[in-house]
Amino acid sequence: MFDRHFKVWPAHAPKTIELPDQTLVANLADTVARFPERRATIYQGRSLTYAELNDQIERLAGFLQRRAGVAKGDRVLLFMQNSPQFIVGYYAILRADAVVVPVNPMNRRAELEHMVTDTGASVALAGQELLDEVTPLLIAEAAASPGTPRLEVSGGIEMREACGSAAGNTGSAGLTCIVAAAYADAADPDFDLPLPSPLDRPAPADYGVTGIVRWIDALDAQLTATPPQAKPDDLAVIPYSSGTTGHPKGCMHSHRTVMATLVGGNVWNPMDETSVSLVSLPLFHVTGMQNSMNGPIFVGGSMVIMTRWNRAVAAELIRRYRVTRWRSISTMAIDLVNDPDAQSYDLSSLEMIGGGGAAMPDAIADRLKSLTGLDYIEGYGMSETIAATHINPIDRPRRQCLGIPIFGVDCRILDPQDGRELGPDQPGEIVINAPQVFKGYWNNPSATRDVFVEIDGKPFLRTGDIAYYDEDGYFFMVDRVKRMINVSGYKVWPTEVEALMHRHPAISEVCVIATPDRRRGESVKAVIVLRDDAEDEVDAQAIVTWCRGLMSAYKCPRVVEFVDALPRSATGKLQWKVLQEEERSRAAGAAP
Repeated sequence: MFDRHFKVWPAHAPKTIELPDQTLVANLADTVARFPERRATIYQGRSLTYAELNDQIERLAGFLQRRAGVAKGDRVLLFMQNSPQFIVGYYAILRADAVVVPVNPMNRRAELEHMVTDTGASVALAGQELLDEVTPLLIAEAAASPGTPRLEVSGGIEMREACGSAAGNTGSAGLTCIVAAAYADAADPDFDLPLPSPLDRPAPADYGVTGIVRWIDALDAQLTATPPQAKPDDLAVIPYSSGTTGHPKGCMHSHRTVMATLVGGNVWNPMDETSVSLVSLPLFHVTGMQNSMNGPIFVGGSMVIMTRWNRAVAAELIRRYRVTRWRSISTMAIDLVNDPDAQSYDLSSLEMIGGGGAAMPDAIADRLKSLTGLDYIEGYGMSETIAATHINPIDRPRRQCLGIPIFGVDCRILDPQDGRELGPDQPGEIVINAPQVFKGYWNNPSATRDVFVEIDGKPFLRTGDIAYYDEDGYFFMVDRVKRMINVSGYKVWPTEVEALMHRHPAISEVCVIATPDRRRGESVKAVIVLRDDAEDEVDAQAIVTWCRGLMSAYKCPRVVEFVDALPRSATGKLQWKVLQEEERSRAAGAAP
């Protein structure tokens, strides 16, 4: 067991913790019983108490079970931006004994199609601004010919019965029911910090599409959910983590694995019912999910929700609601401190700031500390560990540091070539055995086998990240085994982007690499060989514009280079490392 970090262990924290033997639904029930009138969510001028939040969760869970046909263990897509509806949807899916499949709201149809097919999901909860991407996956829509008239409904019973007639995870490759949420319906229309367009639009009288139900109608049905049946070792959430195969892989997490980082994070960096969290990290992402939603709900804290990041709005929300905790990524912190008005902001209520995804530059950390008086606490985790396995001690943090292994985490460094365990200051692959490690990739046993290695009779997760630890047990990132691009903390896998770009009729070959980006850390660059018969007017901007219609914005190439041929080995294998090294050398030579 790796234990050298115990010498710098935080003074307030025990070396071990005992996890509650219960589900996330039980966490919510406990908080509702303790603090029914405490504010749970604060959003666009409106608040929900824990009792009100739970009432909406119960009603939506009843709809999912009794009208949408969701049964125990079914997978349900949650495809929306930060909002009270996201929190209600997440816990309603769990309350219905089903499994949450959180989806990045920047995803496009091709990415959604894979998730629907892979999980067998037939029900989705979606923001109405995202309906153009998800509606084509409705079985009723896909089956209808262009001349088939759509079912006209006015808000209610006909649509709900249409959903219930063919719902549940039937094995069909498509959705049978979408519950569409309008964020404006949860907001005060007179709030002085309004939602940006088109998020400020309330739900229409109906959507005019068979299988789409208005969120407000699902709640108004007043249907009662059956008593909860899920157990701590049942699946709770399947976040998708892209892999080197070109297709995202679903990481299976039980209620128990989710509880490990949820409870551990709260003990490491304590919060309680008086804590107020700024929810600016996306809730579909495991860091936001755990630190900004599940953590506050566990203790009964309040959540001030931002649907879209805006540095001035964030600062005003911190001042107005006396926010005490802000979990972010370095890109948000950089944006905030670079605001010309930053010195005028009242950030005095903050008691904790921190995040992960990418190292915090020294200069930004200094400016943050001058503004807040606080150290930015960095950590390290991944979808496969449902957030952090390493966090800096809050009383002895180090910069550009992953932190130290937290409760129950046995972390080693292995030589990536021969698998030997390495000592201090020797870079190698991070491998982890911990209670928060996932149960495997959904529907992909071969990928699951490949990602684990046995050491001392225990399974260790191979992270693919190269790091080293020092004499005190602090871990520092060096490089990556995997071919991955880190865009503002988001992982971009070149093979996935390449697979999507190959759909372009003018592209013969493409190799995706990282290019340095002062603001984002890295951006995506596509090196392209065009087809011989490609149109002359195909240019870099046209390729970028086309990509934006197909994939998430952070995955889209920001730089496009056309070449006559890509480098290949004698066996014909694409030598992407050659291009990557050339790009880094070119960037280094151009640096001032």
